[in-house]
Amino acid sequence: MDVDGVRAETGRSRPDAPHPAAGTGPDPGDRRIDDAVIVGGGAAGLCLAHRLATAPGPDGAPGPHGATGPDGRARTRLTLTLVEAPEGPLRPAERTWCSWDTGPGDFEDAVTASWTRLRVWGPDGRPVEAEPAPLRYRMVRSGPFERLVHDRLASSPGARVLRATAHEVREARGKGYAAEVRCTAPGGQPLTLRARHVFDSRPLPRVPPHRTLLLQHFRGWFVRTGAPRFEPGVADLMDFRVPQPRHGLAFGYVLPLAPDRALVEYTEFSRTPLTTPAYEAALRHYTHRVLGLGPLTVESAEQGVIPMTDARFPRRTGPAVFRIGAASGATRPATGYTFAAVRRQSRAVATALHRGRPDVPPPHRRRHLAMDAVLLRALDTGRVDGPRFFTDLFRRVPMERMLRFLDGASTPWEEFGIGLRTPVLPMLRTAAELPFLPHRAAGRTETSPR
Repeated sequence: MDVDGVRAETGRSRPDAPHPAAGTGPDPGDRRIDDAVIVGGGAAGLCLAHRLATAPGPDGAPGPHGATGPDGRARTRLTLTLVEAPEGPLRPAERTWCSWDTGPGDFEDAVTASWTRLRVWGPDGRPVEAEPAPLRYRMVRSGPFERLVHDRLASSPGARVLRATAHEVREARGKGYAAEVRCTAPGGQPLTLRARHVFDSRPLPRVPPHRTLLLQHFRGWFVRTGAPRFEPGVADLMDFRVPQPRHGLAFGYVLPLAPDRALVEYTEFSRTPLTTPAYEAALRHYTHRVLGLGPLTVESAEQGVIPMTDARFPRRTGPAVFRIGAASGATRPATGYTFAAVRRQSRAVATALHRGRPDVPPPHRRRHLAMDAVLLRALDTGRVDGPRFFTDLFRRVPMERMLRFLDGASTPWEEFGIGLRTPVLPMLRTAAELPFLPHRAAGRTETSPR
């Protein structure tokens, strides 16, 4: 699932035509030096580009903000290039990102739907439903979000979108700038982008060394039913009435868009993804046997895999080269939610760059990562029953407090109380063994933060 927000996905072609702001590339002889080059047009890249383009400049006007140069003098405008994959197999399918927030958010114009009531179904068939005010759960689709950001960049002096395939990011010494991004334009011509800072959101080829690695993998249908079957004001975050796998856990996820339309997903936390036919079979069972939707039309589908791991992700690969988004560890290990952490990270990066001290702060607090490492290990070893664990937490902890905990906004005292409502002995045993477990290398990472 995408507990911070990002629900990620693959599985459908992008219908959007390139935005007028999305150029195919500068002249190969262009000697422009950007203050920032952002590599990747996913959630992290778009959030950071939007934040940099909307931060106020020194004169108070909207647009790329000022930054301090090496001489300590303020530059009047920050220049930036957002590098996105061109149309074709490297360009991801449209994605769905979700998070909870209070009041209007940064990207309200891109919000597809929102819910003020949330529900969790236990394996015993009993629901837990609450209104976690002032929080609401919001869905953002990547297409409208991309258009919103592109519109902002098009109206911001010094900002541009470049459609190209980035191959290499490297330091540049003694050249009057700090880093280079080697790209290929859609027509095949090589391009070199020059920058004072590079923020790279591309997925890592492999998960860093870790003690535990589970995969959150899912497939979802955007469905239309023949009769009203959904409650538009209530989102089902976890529905454990589905058959459980031998290892890990499985649940349904329902986001109503209208009385007869919804995103319905089947999700597993386990070590290995399913085949597409297996996901389809699970979705047929869930929609017909569990939800009782009757005749329905699948209008589109999404599919993805999110690593859930206690690995540590480097956030800096050089003096002027930074990783952002899931590549920097923004995905919450025990939930797979990413979008809220990405938004927080983009705000912090923009503020730091504005002050002339660029940095990418840790996306999660150490104590939250430590708690997540214990939970991941307990789930992986089978010491705790996943469906019962999550259901009991939502039954015993107020929904608003639980969501703040999942978002990393809870206090240590609240977290202590939540810990007392978990299976204490299995969790303590797991916590005691973690320091002695080796970190091992992993397989490839996957796309799709939710």
